[in-house]
Formats: sequence, C-alpha cells, structure tokens
Amino acid sequence: MAFHEVRFPDNVSRGARGGPERRTQIVELASGDEERNASWANSRRRYDVAYGIRRADDLAAVVAFFEARNGRLHGFRFKDWGDHKSCLPSGTLAPTDQAIGTGDGATTAFQLAKHYASGAQSWKRAIAKPVTGTVRIALAGVEQPSGWSIDTTTGLITFANAPGAGVAITAGFAFDVPVRFDTDALDVTLDLERLGSITSIPLLEIRR
Repeated sequence: MAFHEVRFPDNVSRGARGGPERRTQIVELASGDEERNASWANSRRRYDVAYGIRRADDLAAVVAFFEARNGRLHGFRFKDWGDHKSCLPSGTLAPTDQAIGTGDGATTAFQLAKHYASGAQSWKRAIAKPVTGTVRIALAGVEQPSGWSIDTTTGLITFANAPGAGVAITAGFAFDVPVRFDTDALDVTLDLERLGSITSIPLLEIRR
C-alpha cells in the first residue's frame, strides 16, 4: 500500500459531488428525549466523481487513473473545488489566513491546519497535502519569504530557527484531499453514440 502524489484529473473533479461526513450515535430514550454521542472526533470526506464525466475522453482518463492506482489499493490527491484554500474559494491566499501555532522558543515544526468556525464553535482540520508553491508563512503578521521549509507530503512546516515565545504563526495555502477509490470495480456503460459513462465513482478520504 502506498500513496501516489498525483492529482485526480481536475476537469473531472470539478463536477464531483460530496463533502464532509460525520458519525453520530443517537439513542432515543423512553421519555422521547435523546442522547447524542460523536463516534468520530474528525469528519471524513466522501465524493462521487462520476458526475464530472462529460466526454468519452474523460471516461478514458478516469479508467486509466483507476488502473494505475490498482483500484482501492493506492491513495492519491483530489481537489475539492468547494474547499481547497486556506481562505474562501473566491478569496486570495494570504500568509495570515490560518493560525497554525504559537512559538515557544524551542519548537521548530508545525502542522498546517484550517479552522472552521460558526459562532463560538470551531473545528480544526489538519492539512496534510498542501499544493507545491502555494504555501505562505507569517510570524506575528509579517510574511517570512525564507527561514522555513514545507513537506508537501505531510503538511509539516519546519523553521530553521524556532519562533520566539508567544509569536503567532500563521499560514496561507492551497491544498488537496488525500483519498482513495472506494470501489474495486467500475461499472462502465457505452451507448450507441460511443459516449461513455459510469454510474458511480466513489472516493473516500484517507485519514491517518
């Protein structure tokens, strides 16, 4: 089992359907009240990319991609067009988009992350697959063009010198979602006009 650092075809992923999934256990009591418990601490994303296939050539590209990944065996990158940047989809990346940590004078490595907030509640999502060339870093609001490196396979930022105690560390970036096919079979239909289609191509986010 391996992860292939290649991205699913963008022209097909643009038409995909899907998004985050959570798992919650709900128990209804005899009184009619209910108790809810979260089975997962973090969400997991599911997609169906069959909706993005519009031409026979798209179908051929997907089949080739599927075969090269050996079905469900190997993971790969996927661009979620609705959520692929540290800012809003219509916004421009800035080095102050997301807080990723606070310096303590000793720690040099920090994980990229994106925060989802609504009212007083928020959830922090670790970002493991930033897009090469898009990451921008700031210390105390001042962009740092050098003095750090990024591992685009893990999303880990490493500073040459540890940020000082109390210094806010922020980042801006574009990112992909690590996924795998959630099927070992593609159900392909070829009509009389030789326009191919697939009824469903499910993808499932890989959580590590």
